[in-house]
Amino acid sequence: MLHVDSIFTATSGAPPTGLAAGGVEVPPPFDITRVFTETRLDSWLALGLVLAAGLYLYGVHRLRLRGDRWPVIRTVCFLGPGLGGIAAVTVSGLHAYDTALLSVHMVQHMVLSMISPIFLALGAPVTLALRTLPVGPRKRLLAVVHSRIARIYGFPLVAFAIFVVNPFALYFTDLYRYTLEHAWAHELVHAHFIMTGCVFFWPLLGLDPLPGRWPYPARALLMLLSVPFHTVLGLTIMQSTTLFGGDWYPSLNLAWSDPWNDQVVAGGILWAGGEFVSVTMIAVLVVQWIKQSEREARRVDRELDRQEARDRAAGAAAVPAVATATSDAGTTAPAGPPATPAAAPGTPS
Repeated sequence: MLHVDSIFTATSGAPPTGLAAGGVEVPPPFDITRVFTETRLDSWLALGLVLAAGLYLYGVHRLRLRGDRWPVIRTVCFLGPGLGGIAAVTVSGLHAYDTALLSVHMVQHMVLSMISPIFLALGAPVTLALRTLPVGPRKRLLAVVHSRIARIYGFPLVAFAIFVVNPFALYFTDLYRYTLEHAWAHELVHAHFIMTGCVFFWPLLGLDPLPGRWPYPARALLMLLSVPFHTVLGLTIMQSTTLFGGDWYPSLNLAWSDPWNDQVVAGGILWAGGEFVSVTMIAVLVVQWIKQSEREARRVDRELDRQEARDRAAGAAAVPAVATATSDAGTTAPAGPPATPAAAPGTPS
């Protein structure tokens, strides 16, 4: 069954404009208005997004009831570009074309694996959960965060390898064609993109207390190494002499789209978008590094001020002690002239 067709016919009463091989219905020409008019809210991913947003807002509400503050910028990052970015490419009308246009799929790839995970990490949901959960669930969450599996997958080099290898394993094997033919596999790839991005970006940019986090110079270097990867992958897709997905896209018989041109556009999206996001994230890391250095400098200054205050207090306490000792010595000294020594025997008096 064609994933895009089942969705389109379920969400629109418009007649199909073409038939794929075997008489399968295909969507009409892509129109930006369909991003808004073909929105679906009946998928498991939409339910997950609503649940995640509700839990996050409930945590913020609990903190406010307790009189604690939670930075507004974190809430905006998590709900806006984070969850909102995922919804924009999976719940909106783009979903009706993600198996008909490779370029639309690449937009989903970029948002789900790079943009949204970054803002989810900046939302610090683990920190929010640790501050609002009862003792029992909090201990279980800490056990998960510090578990061996989390340490392995969260180790920057392991996460980097997963982040780099996965797209090549998907697009240059028969796996991509399989995801086009099976809707459940295509949805699973979306979830996989999100998890891969979170595994890579959370230890690098996230604000949550994760174990084994690298210092900022090493994080910036790892982010810099990811830039050529997107260039290579994007250029490879643009210059490929074979169509991704085999004859899938030509079999759709889309009169309004050329699969070869669309594949070039898809590679360009991955190339330009990947470099832009990577360079931007390097800048974010540098800013975080500078702020962390400033916080450390202020902490050292406060410690030096406290040490200086302790030294002054000790010096002030020592002065009265010396004065008291001097006063006591003067009180016990003999008064009056010294006694005249007795005359030696035989000395005339």
